[in-house]
Amino acid sequence: MVSIHHLGFPRIGAQRELKFALESYWRGESERAQLLAVGARLRQQNWQRQADLDLQSVGDFSFYDQVLDASLLWGVLPARARRPGAHLLDDYFRAARGRSADLAEGVAAGQMTKWFDTNYHYIVPEFSADSEFHLQPDLYLAQVREAQQQGHRVKAVLIGPVTYLYLGRGGDAAARAALLPRLLPLYQDLLRQLQELGVAWVQMDEPALVTDLEDCWWRAYDQAYSVLPAAGPQMLLSTYFGGVGEHYQRICRWPLHGLHIDAVRAPEQVALWAAVWPKDRVLSLGVIDGRNIWRSDLSALLDRLEPIHAERGERLWLAPSCSLLHVPVDLRSESGLDPELKSWCAFAQEKLEELQILAQALRSGRAAVAAQLAAADQALAARRSSPRVHDASVAAALREMATLRQQRHSPFAARSQLQQARWPRPLYPTTTIGSFPQTEEIRAVRSLHRRGEIDTAEYTRQMQAQIAHCVAEQEKLGLDILVHGEAERNDMVEYFAEFLQGFAFSSHAWVQSYGSRCVKPPILFGDVRRPAPMTVAWAQYAQSLTDKPMKGMLTGPVTLLNWSFVRDDQPRATTCLQLALAVRAEVLDLEAAGLPIIQIDEAALREGLPLRRKDWPAYLDNAVAAFALAAHGVDDATQIHTHMCYSEFGDIMESIIAMDADVITIETARSAMQLLDAFDTLHYPNDIGPGVYDIHAPNLPSDEQIEELLRAAGRRIPADRLWVNPDCGLKTRRWPEVLPALATLVRVARRLRQEAVAQPALV
Repeated sequence: MVSIHHLGFPRIGAQRELKFALESYWRGESERAQLLAVGARLRQQNWQRQADLDLQSVGDFSFYDQVLDASLLWGVLPARARRPGAHLLDDYFRAARGRSADLAEGVAAGQMTKWFDTNYHYIVPEFSADSEFHLQPDLYLAQVREAQQQGHRVKAVLIGPVTYLYLGRGGDAAARAALLPRLLPLYQDLLRQLQELGVAWVQMDEPALVTDLEDCWWRAYDQAYSVLPAAGPQMLLSTYFGGVGEHYQRICRWPLHGLHIDAVRAPEQVALWAAVWPKDRVLSLGVIDGRNIWRSDLSALLDRLEPIHAERGERLWLAPSCSLLHVPVDLRSESGLDPELKSWCAFAQEKLEELQILAQALRSGRAAVAAQLAAADQALAARRSSPRVHDASVAAALREMATLRQQRHSPFAARSQLQQARWPRPLYPTTTIGSFPQTEEIRAVRSLHRRGEIDTAEYTRQMQAQIAHCVAEQEKLGLDILVHGEAERNDMVEYFAEFLQGFAFSSHAWVQSYGSRCVKPPILFGDVRRPAPMTVAWAQYAQSLTDKPMKGMLTGPVTLLNWSFVRDDQPRATTCLQLALAVRAEVLDLEAAGLPIIQIDEAALREGLPLRRKDWPAYLDNAVAAFALAAHGVDDATQIHTHMCYSEFGDIMESIIAMDADVITIETARSAMQLLDAFDTLHYPNDIGPGVYDIHAPNLPSDEQIEELLRAAGRRIPADRLWVNPDCGLKTRRWPEVLPALATLVRVARRLRQEAVAQPALV
């Protein structure tokens, strides 16, 4: 009979218990034992949730991220993070965020980037030609024993050795792949220990297989999977986020016991693998979408699965397409979500229940689950026919905009002169990315207003007081271009979505972004329209408080798309252009209100890039068109900024140039300006602000650190086009951290400005 399992479950807890336990430990308010107890309790809850599955995944829980867990497991945390006699967990947190619960001097945090094309982050492993690996299995094996003692049927989860090396940095691809012979014996040792514990299956995650791989990686795969399947338990090789069908001949040669493929992202590969994968091996089909929150079409899935099940029987496994890490925990906690919309959704718990329905139908016939199938069919039909989903006026507006020229009126050089005449800026102009600390006081005021305990007038008065404080602090610091601080915004996506038709909102649908950072993506279910201004009043008030230029702050269409749970009933490109049209209306209103600078953040542009290069042009063309549409019609004297997070730009620089933002700010502090390597071979013609203050770590930057980063940037970017700013928004930091860090940033910028004036040949 068919078996069901999953690749990973959310570890933050339905009420974000892990987030609060981590932050309490880091602040020194709780002991390590308390944090470990919360972790154990969450694992127990997760295993109970999957008790009706045929196998329970163990090793998918993490206190920060699964790639950093692998670095801990294989003994390659950076030397700077390790302290003699320290607990492994504290070394681990120092690698992740620069410090743990101790108050000792911080260290440089590990570089952080996105997990393939998701909005989840991981700490990048650091390798060198001298890297040595040392197995440290105690924490991992303790979780396996923990699950076994609770009576669960364990399937151990590991990141595969090739994907782990592929995700790292230090040397080129060939140099990292060459480390495999040092790592493989440790994997073999761990697999033997798992077998001795009685573990029957190990899930080896190799999502790098769905990317465009160099030959060195294919040689590494052949080397790894010619030996690992024989080293311990039966091995399920897990691929996701794309298809691997074109590699079927090579993969079929590996002596694997099972293969998992993504049947949601790459449904076209199912028929191929059903035909070519040996019948005596397990074929696991990821048929439930692990990255979105919509209910599955169970009847349609059964139409496709029944013939495969008839052929394969017990060798057919069903699972979500990927780890459920990317979706919220439990829909039942959403008591405030509109009942009709709620009926269209499935969170992690409900996705496991969908698997159970599919399995029961395949084992006992559809009649055994007739009521459940009828309910799913009814919900899908209601969603397809709902008048809330489609708005003819939005489609008409897009057709009209398609006929208009969307580029800026003049080239950058001409625009820059007009902007300089409107508000003269110095060399090395200083600014921030937008948000300032979201204090307990700010959150309390928002909560009071949301519950109706203060009226809108009082809420506005208190938010204006917060804005006034933020503007005053920036003036004291001497920043050149100011922001209003975004006190009124709960989230850079959710805030805007609340003003836009076509979005719905949850109360508890949190997902992990990194470490203790959780986000609550809005649900984009229908056509998007902006009924009224969203930010104008706040920005206009902030500008009234200062003679310095104020930036209007907006989230761009690609980021609104990529950081939402997006409808799956029309092309994402169409939805993106609808969002761009809504953002454009706000841009024009901000300009009319007198704002000289408007920042359209596209923090998520790079993360949405398809994993295969053949799919890049369509995505990038749409992203550039959406940004151009959002800025269409602004005057040349209005300066357009954008910001991008964790982006390796070298391979998409032409598209970034095509966006034609007057100023782009990017995150570069953790990478020590390595992202600017792209500028060695490709000229970027507009202004750029490479981040010089890593806001994701609690450590304060020194004068020397910021100056070193700026001088590194200055070797690639002329001083008259170089801006000075933090890596990202400051909402997650505290004022006692932000003020001294920004003071250092301004001080260094002024020093370099004076140096440039004294030596004009350097400019």
